Amino acid sequence: MRGKRIIAGVLLALLLTSTVGAFWSGEPREPQVTPVTGTATISVDVPFAILMEKETGVVIFEQNVDTPTPPASITKIMTTLLIIEEIEAGRLSLDDMVTTSRWAASMGGSQIYLEEGEQMSVRDMLKAIVVSSANDASVAMAEHIAGTEEAFVARMNQRAAELGMVNSVFLNSTGLPVGERESQVTARDVALMSRALIQHELVKEFSTIWMDAVRNGEFGLNNTNRLIYYFEGATGLKTGFTQSAMYCLAATAQRDGVEYIAVVLHGATSNDRFEAAKALLSYAFANYTLVDVRPEEVLPPLRVQLGEADTVQPILGGHPRLLMERRQASAVTQTVELPEFVPAPVSVGQELGTLTVHEGDAVVAQIPIVAGDPVEKISLIQVFQKFLRYLFTGGL
Repeated sequence: MRGKRIIAGVLLALLLTSTVGAFWSGEPREPQVTPVTGTATISVDVPFAILMEKETGVVIFEQNVDTPTPPASITKIMTTLLIIEEIEAGRLSLDDMVTTSRWAASMGGSQIYLEEGEQMSVRDMLKAIVVSSANDASVAMAEHIAGTEEAFVARMNQRAAELGMVNSVFLNSTGLPVGERESQVTARDVALMSRALIQHELVKEFSTIWMDAVRNGEFGLNNTNRLIYYFEGATGLKTGFTQSAMYCLAATAQRDGVEYIAVVLHGATSNDRFEAAKALLSYAFANYTLVDVRPEEVLPPLRVQLGEADTVQPILGGHPRLLMERRQASAVTQTVELPEFVPAPVSVGQELGTLTVHEGDAVVAQIPIVAGDPVEKISLIQVFQKFLRYLFTGGL
């Protein structure tokens, strides 16, 4: 009996120490993903180009992606992004009426010939911007949202900084030259703001229009992006042209739940930009796929030390998808790392272990395994109750 009491005393001491064998239990990490991708075997005849997958943000192909160049009407991707964010934040409605200022009506280039004082709904203004690249509508919307175009441009540059567009500067909401100066972007930065814009499904209600009209059908609109007409799955997004920017295009397309962004800048001809974007998008669809990351087997319950519940169920911290070359997708393997137990308390989402995805010897991704339910730590009274049960029954 004396030996049993000594053992029980030792167990009690262990129960009162919550750090014995403790596994790290801080905030869960974000999934660490290194996509399995090879070197893209494609070339395009434009100076600046990039190919990116929307969901992961993985870059498949790049060519002079960090060299600043004038964007022309590609600028309107950022203009459109701010408009749609205002709508989705509830500060703007598609049915709101916008009054055209003298300054907005004075814009040249692509336009819908708004007159000073003319009113048009946000819906039609946005349609004119996205489908026909209307400069006058862009300025009218900028003024409506921020009071002045200058204030709106400040927001554009702030949003660009938030998106990590470190090499871009906007001078206006249209992309038109300002005297001898023009806005500057890079192919990478255009891909970043395009990716941000197509997260909002609302834009596709406009960017997929081939032909439409405003002013009660009196003024026709034709999409400047030819891919909308003939490329399978095309979802947008924006063309641009000035003498210094030459022919630009940010093209997006979606098939089978995967969407890609192809940006080509400073093409020599209009056809060059469309052919380059078409080649990049076609290459992506033919050679890459998104693979769901899930445990190959059900994760077993994990024992909890000093917990009100004996176990906690580990789950994968999200269900990320990896962009992979199709030929490599079937070659990945997984390993799961979990401790024997975890100390209470356990919070929902607390990191418990790691699922690692391999392709050969290379680590493709590390995904946190987290707690699916909370487990509170037992009280001192409950500790003694456990102790007494062991003392008198021989079991806890």
